[in-house]
Amino acid sequence: MNAADEERLARLEIRLAYQEDLLATLNAAVAELRAALDLQQGQLRLLWQQLQERGSETPRSLADEVPPHY
Repeated sequence: MNAADEERLARLEIRLAYQEDLLATLNAAVAELRAALDLQQGQLRLLWQQLQERGSETPRSLADEVPPHY
């Protein structure tokens, strides 16, 4: 192996190391986003259930509502 091949191999190894680090960083970001998505989906399901339970209640008139500034 000559000097040019060794230099090329060294550059490829450096690029591979950077790519492996980037892959680990992106994997951590995806895992974090997945956890956030799971939490939001759970919250959405809970809100949907609450909405369905309230749907059976008698609807209130907007005229009976107190304006928010009171």
